[in-house]
Amino acid sequence: MSNFSELDQLSINTLRALAIDGIQNANSGHPGLPLGAAPMAYVLWTRLLKHNPANPQWCDRDRFILSGGHGSMLLYALLHLTGYPLTLDDLKQFRQWDSLTPGHPERGLTAGVEVTTGPLGQGFANGVGMAIAEAYLAARYNRPAHEIVNHFTYALVTDGDLMEGVASEAASLAGHLKLGKLIYLYDDNKISLAGTTNLTFTEDIGERFEAYDWHVQRVADGNDLPALQAALENAQAETTRPSLIIVRTHIGFGSPHKQDTFEAHGSPLGVEEVKATKKNLGFPEEPAFFIPGAALENFRAALEQGQLAENEWNVKFSAYAAAYPELAREFELIMRGAIPDKWDADIPTFKPDAKGISTRVAGGQVLDAIAKNIPNLIGGSADLDPSTMTALKGMGDFQAAALEHGDTQGSVGGGWSFAGRNIHFGVREHAMGSAANGIAAHGGLIPFTATFFIFSDYMRPAIRLAALMGLHVIFVFTHDSIALGEDGPTHQPIEQLAALRALPHLSLIRPCDANETAEAWRVAIQQTHQPTALVLTRQNLPTLDRTQFAPASELRRGAYILADAPNGQPDLILIASGSEVSLLVQAREKLAAENIHARVVSMPSWDLFEAQPQAYRDSVLPPSVHARLAVEAGVPQGWHKYVGAQGAILGIERYGASAPYQVLFEKFGFTAEHVAARAKQLLQRAV
Repeated sequence: MSNFSELDQLSINTLRALAIDGIQNANSGHPGLPLGAAPMAYVLWTRLLKHNPANPQWCDRDRFILSGGHGSMLLYALLHLTGYPLTLDDLKQFRQWDSLTPGHPERGLTAGVEVTTGPLGQGFANGVGMAIAEAYLAARYNRPAHEIVNHFTYALVTDGDLMEGVASEAASLAGHLKLGKLIYLYDDNKISLAGTTNLTFTEDIGERFEAYDWHVQRVADGNDLPALQAALENAQAETTRPSLIIVRTHIGFGSPHKQDTFEAHGSPLGVEEVKATKKNLGFPEEPAFFIPGAALENFRAALEQGQLAENEWNVKFSAYAAAYPELAREFELIMRGAIPDKWDADIPTFKPDAKGISTRVAGGQVLDAIAKNIPNLIGGSADLDPSTMTALKGMGDFQAAALEHGDTQGSVGGGWSFAGRNIHFGVREHAMGSAANGIAAHGGLIPFTATFFIFSDYMRPAIRLAALMGLHVIFVFTHDSIALGEDGPTHQPIEQLAALRALPHLSLIRPCDANETAEAWRVAIQQTHQPTALVLTRQNLPTLDRTQFAPASELRRGAYILADAPNGQPDLILIASGSEVSLLVQAREKLAAENIHARVVSMPSWDLFEAQPQAYRDSVLPPSVHARLAVEAGVPQGWHKYVGAQGAILGIERYGASAPYQVLFEKFGFTAEHVAARAKQLLQRAV
């Protein structure tokens, strides 16, 4: 173990000073975490972390997550000092408009920031996903004497992270999966925003994580640099369990009046307290943002070390490519985020069928066809594979091989190993979504998740962050309406469509039949810079005869004319998504028998439609046609935009009920007869 010197202490205090200067300059921020946690961050970043500041996207770098994102000035100071493209002027713009140093770290904005953190617990769960990604890529691509994937995932976590339920779900999953390359430092400072943690948080964290089958260590003094390094090295050596290092720190360390108080948590120290803190640490009080030359030189050694590490990896990869050229080409392809040629060659085309199949069943068939040609498509469900139809047949279960035993049931074939592509998340929707974000953020993989649509409520924080980060995650939701049936209102989504449509940069697609479902999957795979939610039915839907109706490929426009009036001059327009589209087709026939000419518009995706040119949108929904009826088995919220002041909406403004779905659709008015009747009422009102 290397010895530590006065230079190390000076470097740590430089981190502390930069952090509190940035926060004071902004008159906003959280100084307590950077002051207390700087030593553990310093030891990790300068003694163990494998990274290259000159190439923040090097694929075999260690990943570091600041799960307590409120301590962002600590991360920004580390990035600047070690040589990432983040300047001192950027630090001075902390929390200001259009800066690279926002209040909480944001992926895609600041080089070196792996994930967007702030909502506590999310970073913790993202790290589990990153460790899953590393384990899968290592299992698929590494070969004897040719190890091209070998890195750790680290995070600095806080008491707030550990209180949030998502962390419990994720920790349980990580322990079960034996993710030995996952190492978390817990900033145990005994203080939360509102006071001491003994107000709310008195459990034995170590015993809790040991029960999760984590490797737990304790460092009694957060300023004990040799002890911190020893604990991190021990964690690296533990290969079969994730590691938690509980580090006893002091929030606001060095502040004469605010150390160990909640006042250091979420507010600037104040001008005079900043000076007093620096003096107490033996650091120059002036000027602000002062960086001693020796400290900077010490930190900037990361540039040379990082380049050396990447160069060594490049040599390894060249040898690997010579020995395994096909695997090397595949690895390079997926790490670029590219999709293999002819990936959609085996997507089925579904024949017209009045009885049809559910879109969840169609979706499962399409997913299987796609997965055969996209080796980096990986995912699973919240213990619902038999219902969501998302098991990848014959592609193995993602499990630690040591777990396999003879009485296991539910395997989809292909064996148990980290090379398996079916992740069994268990009944842990929140962690599932957050871990999927981590898998996507790691790079190289396209993750999908699956559960009942009602449980999107459990996943919404993760879905929002996927949209905020622009991650390529595919969220599959089945049992999409009251047509779930007998399970009743606790399981019948009513408001969820409106809730998820409200999220910017999330593409939500609710297909109307099997062929639209196939097209929805095409869109989901190709939308590489944002997440997609596929909302699918439990019940069978007619597979439309596309020789009589518009092709399903029109789905990518978000909305299209499925069936039109003679000469394209409709008396009214009927609009729906998903399962209600077939009702409109039937209602159109009934109206035609009375010489009423209706246009049927399938609108599976509002966001895709809004991305179309205005001229196209007007061609589908002509402004001159005021009689419009939207039909959807959910709350009407949002549909007013498409029906206008003179239109109407057939929706649901109460919770569901327990009954067979056919009865529910009849009672709630989702029948062709009722749709036709509402359409005629609308026309009469317009006269």
